[in-house]
Amino acid sequence: MSMSNTEKSVNDIRSNTRRKFSTEEKICIVLDGLRGGSSIAQLCQREGINPNLYYRWSNDSPQSYPQRA
Repeated sequence: MSMSNTEKSVNDIRSNTRRKFSTEEKICIVLDGLRGGSSIAQLCQREGINPNLYYRWSNDSPQSYPQRA
């Protein structure tokens, strides 16, 4: 089953408007949150991201990996 032209157009628009963050940008945003200068909600609003995305990035950071004995 193929997509209609409308569905294809919507998918093209979504893929072109979705922001892509580099690893360095993600790390900087997570570190800003860890510094505690402002609330996570304020940080996310300033950066234009959803707080769920911030917490996903912070859980993916190397600091969250278990330490080897």
